[in-house]
Amino acid sequence: MRALRSGFTGGMKSPTLRAMSPPRIQPQPFFADKNRAFWNLQSLGWAGAFLLRGSSTIANGQPLSSLIPVLISTVSGYSVTLLIAVIFRFLLKQKPVVTWGVSIITVLAAAGLVAFIDAWVFSTQNRASETAGVQLFLGAFYLSVTLLGAWSALYYAINFYLTVEEQADQLLRLETQASSAQLAMLRYQLNPHFLFNTLNSISTLVLLKQTDRANAMLSRLSSFLRYTLINEPTAQVTIEQEVETLKLYLEIEKMRFEDRLRPVFTIDPAVAQARLPSLLLQPLVENAIKYAVTPKEEGAEISVTAQPAGENVRIIVSDSGPGLNEGAMRPNNPVSAGTGVGLANIRDRLIQAFGERQSFETRSTPGGFSVIIEMPLNLDEPSKVAA
Repeated sequence: MRALRSGFTGGMKSPTLRAMSPPRIQPQPFFADKNRAFWNLQSLGWAGAFLLRGSSTIANGQPLSSLIPVLISTVSGYSVTLLIAVIFRFLLKQKPVVTWGVSIITVLAAAGLVAFIDAWVFSTQNRASETAGVQLFLGAFYLSVTLLGAWSALYYAINFYLTVEEQADQLLRLETQASSAQLAMLRYQLNPHFLFNTLNSISTLVLLKQTDRANAMLSRLSSFLRYTLINEPTAQVTIEQEVETLKLYLEIEKMRFEDRLRPVFTIDPAVAQARLPSLLLQPLVENAIKYAVTPKEEGAEISVTAQPAGENVRIIVSDSGPGLNEGAMRPNNPVSAGTGVGLANIRDRLIQAFGERQSFETRSTPGGFSVIIEMPLNLDEPSKVAA
């Protein structure tokens, strides 16, 4: 059901082609309009019952006039089930004991009414028949109970199915909202830390009366914040867009570190359009600046590499800092609270976005520290994309 509701989507077309193309017919689920679906099933069901009983009557050698009682019985059943539907719609909101008890009584009463009409029509049309009225009524009652019982079972079965589908859809929406809220929370945790560091640097430049550098830093910070505030926290961007954002961020940091900060980007064109959560790599670069560039007088090199890895894309953010084995500048557990919220958030955001189809690994050598991310090579445009 949910698959039908999604419809069909096509690739991107130019405005000219879209103008020339005929409008697409979007398939609608059968139960999208419950009222329409009820009338369609009601009409088709009783039409089928009439054809089945009518063909059986003709096959037994009965004259065409014998179709008249069949037609009247079908019309009676059609009309009575409309009244039953009104009663059942009310009973659906009651306790199960009330629902089933009153439903059975309603079906028996309705079957008795239809059977009485059938018996009366048959006896009127066949006055010479020796069949007793009670026998006619009992025979018609048995047939009416069978038809109306089947109709009632189908009515409740369809309503149960629709209720289950609605609950499943509601649960899916709630899970999606919860996932989006968690991603938004993780994303928003990244911004204040960077903002504090940058504003602190600007404040220092102002105190040193380096107004030109402070103004340039404010301008770049404004551009970076405009990007982060405009886009959805749960949006995905291409690696190419993420790298451009990183370069904007590093321009701000280079105002602090100048030549001590040496970024290097190596992006394979085959994965440049692969998608990942926006601002996923920024805290990794921030972590490298904190533990590699800041403590070393000569600074450090920070490299960002993206390359294919089978059906995945591998992203490596590394630095030429002290790693984990030299000094106490970097904590022993880089995913713990010692490095701030950043690295832990990266892992959480990857799990939220890709589930088990991702990996997050850290490596340390005497000459540097690396974070290696693998995730699906997804080139499709999602529903939420950063501007």
